[in-house]
Amino acid sequence: MGKREQPYARVSRTPLASAVRWALVAATVVGSGNTVAQTAEPATTPAATPAAEEATTLDTVSVLGSRSQPRSVSTSAVPIDIITAEEFRNQGATDALDQLRVLVPSFNVSTIPIDDAASLIRPANLRGLPPDNTLVLLNGKRFHRSAVITFLGHGLSDGAQGPDLSVFPSMALEQVEVLRDGAAAQYGSDAIAGVINFGLKKISEGGAFEAFAGQYYKGDGFTTQYTAQIGLPLTSRGYATLTAEWRNVEATSRSVQRNDAAAAIAAGYPDVPVPAQIWGSPEVNDDIKFVANLGISGDTVDVYLFGNYAQRDVDGGFYFRDPTARSGVYSNDGGETLLIGNTTGVGACPTIALRDGAGNLIPYGTVSSAVAALPSNCFTFLSSLPGGFTPRFGGSLEDVSVVGGVKGTWGNAWHWDASVTYGRNDIDFTIYNTVNASLGAAQPDGLRFFPGGNTQTEKGVNFDVGTDIETSFTTQPVRLSAGTEWRVESFQVKSGDGPSTAIGPLTQQGFALGSNGFNGFSARTAGEWDRKNWAVYLDMEAQFTEQFLLAAAVRREDFDDFGSTTNGKLTGRFDVSDTFALRGAVNTGFRAPTPGQANISQITTAFEGSALIDIATLPPTNPIAQLKGSRALTPEESRSASLGMVWSSGDWLVTVDGYRIQVEDRIALSTSFELTDAERAALVASGNPEAASLNSVTYFGNAFDTTTTGVDVVTSVETGHLGGKTTYALAANWNRSKVDRYDANFINEARVYKIEESLPKTKGYFSINHQREVFHANLRLSYYGSWYEDHLDSGAIRVEDGGLPIYEGSKVIVDAEVGWRFPTGLYVNVGAQNLFDETPNDNPWGAAVAGAAYPVHSPYGFNGGFYYARVGWKF
Repeated sequence: MGKREQPYARVSRTPLASAVRWALVAATVVGSGNTVAQTAEPATTPAATPAAEEATTLDTVSVLGSRSQPRSVSTSAVPIDIITAEEFRNQGATDALDQLRVLVPSFNVSTIPIDDAASLIRPANLRGLPPDNTLVLLNGKRFHRSAVITFLGHGLSDGAQGPDLSVFPSMALEQVEVLRDGAAAQYGSDAIAGVINFGLKKISEGGAFEAFAGQYYKGDGFTTQYTAQIGLPLTSRGYATLTAEWRNVEATSRSVQRNDAAAAIAAGYPDVPVPAQIWGSPEVNDDIKFVANLGISGDTVDVYLFGNYAQRDVDGGFYFRDPTARSGVYSNDGGETLLIGNTTGVGACPTIALRDGAGNLIPYGTVSSAVAALPSNCFTFLSSLPGGFTPRFGGSLEDVSVVGGVKGTWGNAWHWDASVTYGRNDIDFTIYNTVNASLGAAQPDGLRFFPGGNTQTEKGVNFDVGTDIETSFTTQPVRLSAGTEWRVESFQVKSGDGPSTAIGPLTQQGFALGSNGFNGFSARTAGEWDRKNWAVYLDMEAQFTEQFLLAAAVRREDFDDFGSTTNGKLTGRFDVSDTFALRGAVNTGFRAPTPGQANISQITTAFEGSALIDIATLPPTNPIAQLKGSRALTPEESRSASLGMVWSSGDWLVTVDGYRIQVEDRIALSTSFELTDAERAALVASGNPEAASLNSVTYFGNAFDTTTTGVDVVTSVETGHLGGKTTYALAANWNRSKVDRYDANFINEARVYKIEESLPKTKGYFSINHQREVFHANLRLSYYGSWYEDHLDSGAIRVEDGGLPIYEGSKVIVDAEVGWRFPTGLYVNVGAQNLFDETPNDNPWGAAVAGAAYPVHSPYGFNGGFYYARVGWKF
């Protein structure tokens, strides 16, 4: 029998990819060079909008950082990045996470190829903190978190439950604002690292249609995307802006053949996949996104309504099950002998050796002959799956949110805003090409299982008011804002189908129960849990002199499960001159544990050392977890301070901001606590039958304290260079996290090292945007400092300790795009992300452990260069 072929990692670069790469370089040079002879005046035709919109950051305002009034980047008392819609969209990435990664230096996200649910909704890190330490807003209103809890988050994000940022079509956005400062006193839980606000477009006429296509240089990952937008009048004083997007993304593979799979092939085992395991971006099908933004303005009252709907199907890789060693399926003694089940319990099944006395694999022909001679009541998976198997894991995701409200004024003094919010994120998991080993031959059709899913639902009611108060001790009226909020948050675990949870007849003979790789949620662990909280806040801003601004905020929140918390913030700005200002802030913050973190139960498969084991994640209140020291969760608490300067003169803007964030009692997923045979037996006897098949237990807990320090530098200048408008921008971040305290019985030294070293300490970019008449060109050089990967959670820090860490050096990634926008509204962009096809260094242990060609948590990805074209019409 032959070998099952799968896409191999090292596909050579296509001639088309090389041609596009050098054509881009030539077009940028020729386009720029020809402009020297042109007038230095910027174009004033409609065709000039792409770069013009991209560069106008000096007078673009943000709603973040101040409850009183919007401010521009140069007048804000806290650091804010404002990314215009065109800048956000004019690149090869089609996922909002990857778009933010190249535009915000302190924002990091990696590909996450095989990390259970984390590969479906990738965790992102702002300022080196977990994804649920960043608050996300949509049009200034809190956006709900996702239903995915990151069980395997490469140390840094383990246990986090952040929002899904991939649900907005980029064409729907007017701008994206990133507040790089703690703001829990203003916005509530989660705003420890900062706040990201997605602002939606408001148009009442016109629209656009766009088609996008792109592919990686290695010939895979083909992406197609179609987007449409229309603006309609909603009465004579309103707008209805509707945006829809459809996207498909093919999978990628950057894999090498695993040593164990190669050894099985050499021993004659048939149907072993080549490569046995796929490391790459998952396949995304029917990625549909819809956003509506509606509003009507009255004389004293405005009405607004906005929301989103998104769905997608994701299909990704998983770990290969070796036919000569996989525990619970093929062998239970490390691959010495074959695991054989007796289906009738009558008589005894013979022993079949898989290895000889020297530890070498016995040829498959010898093993298969012994298998063929087994009595009919003796079962082994080597009969039906002789080449092992590689599960495929994925899910169907659905996200919906609706926000409706009214706002207006009372007389000439007060303004108010009342709103109602609803958000839901739902995921149903799927795993196929796998088995429930305990069922023996009675497997479901297509070896497909539905392990259940999770649903996160959030509802809220807000009422905010504000006014200006004349005083004798300020040069301007004191701006007062206050408000109250009520929220209810629920998390649901949906039970899986029968085969995914079944405890089959072969369980007692050592065969693993449940869908192998991702067990279904049983009726015992399924359920729904909620939490209610209310909050009040007060925010004041006073301009004491023409140079000195001081703002203060205080917020009180009460939660029905763990009590109350009060947080405050003090912000100041001193304008030394018309062009130079100092600014700073101190604040306290918090993040409430989610109902999901407090109640989730899940069994997952992960590497520990060099073997795959089954780990149960249980609620801290579960008797099995309590046996290992768990206790009820409490909030994370933070203290942070920032100090910076702003220099704005003419077309120049320079900001430098340093920060220090201390977080106590950080909530994270624990290390694995092994269960002894005696403990398992005692737990089963006391009414916890699921303990019988568990190797180890993890749970959520308040585990450790950290201090994060860093510096952000952002500069930009607009010039008339090259005969048009040319904008130069430089942004850089230096960030370092240090674990101050940790419980060695909860997290180990290797986990601490990953928290401190897994992200680049230095990251930044230098970009040039040139616009002349109908032509524009963008060039971006992104720098990533060195970083560390503990490959597949080997649990060791140094190579000499027997671990498999990877230290990756710095890298510069080049992105380039050229485009034309014509007076008719037609526009064409052609570009390349990672123009020179940079990848991390080859994984020196790729074949030895799981077959990854590169370090899989690379902060700039490992798929290499991506070329694309975008064609659209704006009317």
